[in-house]
Amino acid sequence: MKLYRFLTGPDDAGFCHKVTAALNRGWQLHGGPTYAWDPQSRTMRCGQAVCKEVEGADYTPDITLSEQ
Repeated sequence: MKLYRFLTGPDDAGFCHKVTAALNRGWQLHGGPTYAWDPQSRTMRCGQAVCKEVEGADYTPDITLSEQ
């Protein structure tokens, strides 16, 4: 099965660590990052799509993607 996640967070080191952790768990970048201004928090927000192929498992909506 192929899994998809969209990671988001403020444009800071914590976001970079979140993406790095996903890459080290076998996720792969899917496209480039996105950035947007959040007027409520007055900060830049980042997003990065990641995908992962998992063999021998079937998709169900109750899968916790962050644990894969």
